[in-house]
Amino acid sequence: MIIQPITGPQLASDGNIAAAARGGKQGELMVSELHGRFYEQAYRGNVFYGGGTAVQAITNATFTIATTGATATPILGLWNPLSNNVNCVILQACLVTILTALQETGPGPYVWASSLGNNAITTGATPTNAKTLQASGSNAKVFGNGAALTGMTGTLAAIRGSSLPTIMSNLSTLQTAAGLQMASPGGVENFDGCFQVPPGGVIALLGSGTPVAVSCAGTLTWEEVPV
Repeated sequence: MIIQPITGPQLASDGNIAAAARGGKQGELMVSELHGRFYEQAYRGNVFYGGGTAVQAITNATFTIATTGATATPILGLWNPLSNNVNCVILQACLVTILTALQETGPGPYVWASSLGNNAITTGATPTNAKTLQASGSNAKVFGNGAALTGMTGTLAAIRGSSLPTIMSNLSTLQTAAGLQMASPGGVENFDGCFQVPPGGVIALLGSGTPVAVSCAGTLTWEEVPV
């Protein structure tokens, strides 16, 4: 089939069939967005989100790559049960990191860690459906309020660094009210489908340092696609 677009804009009325798609001056097919890029899947009820609904202190080593077993507590995380029939395709993660005392130690760059083959985790929260705004419709569990990965049989392994902003220094500092170290502003990490959690998979956002007097809040958003 040969596609022959018409160069330049057209003025069509509702109910009429356009003669051809719009083309550009270099022969390319022109496409415009009708809605936001996640609208279609959100409208169909396939997009979910969840995470830290309150500011969570991450001063314990279980929030870092120092702890990789079932006592690990993800800053943000997701578990897709082994019996589930969907892949959880990560779309976005957002995070805000703040200081809670004058003497602090930064958490270092954040990293994403994963574990596979898990079907016995007993913790985590039910995610919210982006269409209904109700906590229903998903078998996955989301982490972000200090819940440990209780029942995880695998071990977390760091798989990729995160671009989410962190404290600018990883050193221990003693500040004054007149010379505060500023925490980095909140940020968004876009994955756009290149980061998928299969059935049995766990992902966890962890610190790479030993944070002191640091707290976070954030959200993980994903689409559930049948396997």
